[in-house]
Amino acid sequence: MKTFRITTPDEALRPVLQNKIDNLNKPKGSMGRLEELALQIGLIQHTLSPELRHPCHLLFGADHGIEREGVSISPREITWQQMINFSRGGGGVNLFCRQHGFELFLIDMGVDYDLHSYPGIIDCKVARGTRNFLHEAAMTEEETDQCIETGARMVTECHKRGCNVVSIGEMGIGNTSPSSIWMHLLTGTPLEMCVGAGAGLNNAGIRHKYEVLQSAIQRFRTHHPDLQDADVRSTRYATEVLRWFSGFEMTAAIGAMLRAAELGMVILVDGFIMTACMLMASRLYPAIRHYAVFCHEGDEAGHRRMLEALHARGLLQIGLRLGEGTGALCAYPLLQSAVRMLNEMNNFENAHITKYF
Repeated sequence: MKTFRITTPDEALRPVLQNKIDNLNKPKGSMGRLEELALQIGLIQHTLSPELRHPCHLLFGADHGIEREGVSISPREITWQQMINFSRGGGGVNLFCRQHGFELFLIDMGVDYDLHSYPGIIDCKVARGTRNFLHEAAMTEEETDQCIETGARMVTECHKRGCNVVSIGEMGIGNTSPSSIWMHLLTGTPLEMCVGAGAGLNNAGIRHKYEVLQSAIQRFRTHHPDLQDADVRSTRYATEVLRWFSGFEMTAAIGAMLRAAELGMVILVDGFIMTACMLMASRLYPAIRHYAVFCHEGDEAGHRRMLEALHARGLLQIGLRLGEGTGALCAYPLLQSAVRMLNEMNNFENAHITKYF
């Protein structure tokens, strides 16, 4: 697998940044999460005057073999139909990219449909969907590497265009299933607390989904008797879990996240599925956590618990569960506000206001 050089941001600037934030003409701490964002972005960019440049949104699409087991209420063809819809500008992701000035990249990692003739869709197809992880590993080692490298390459392209903040989304019917398994296997959370309705399953559907995923995990453990619970923090454990249960679009998203952190970019993390990708990325490279801004807390069962496992909080709690990266895009104005606060708000001394604390 491709290696990345991800370093922890230099902490030497933290007290200087915090002092600047504290001396803006406001009660100390009164800007709440905006102050936390300003501090984080300043540390990532190692400056007292950060800026957000040429934001890009990467949307990776692919199908999942596990979808054949009836784990989603949405039929498989929704993946390719939505990808075509996105290419024509008609999706939720499109309107928010337009609203907030993001350059949108639509990447076909493994959609079970021929999309090469549709303008605006970048053909990086590995295969027409992953294998069914109820019976076998979803991906080969070669496919895993290909997805990681593709995701990284897309971020490199964004960086060349001047981008220093990237958001990532997905389109893949069935991808809450691998996300739930990752949460269970990487955090130790009981599986029933990780499995939710996805696109809208009823109680019976959720129970069926749970049973399918439980069987898939048992097959994985049978195939890997050498991997014990004690190994859960090891890179090898994470890599095997990734290969067995992932989707092409999720693996590409992980490659994108890792490359973005390597380049010192701000990473906007969307909902349940992208949080699962950040969880996996953080098990491969723990330092990536410093570059992640968790943009919202979705309705999918377990998302809050997954955020807690990452010692994170979502910026928004507005009932989002669309995917596509839409929650990350909706949260972007908060980052803009945080940066503008740091750069444009006067301090007590220059404003001739008595500092009373």
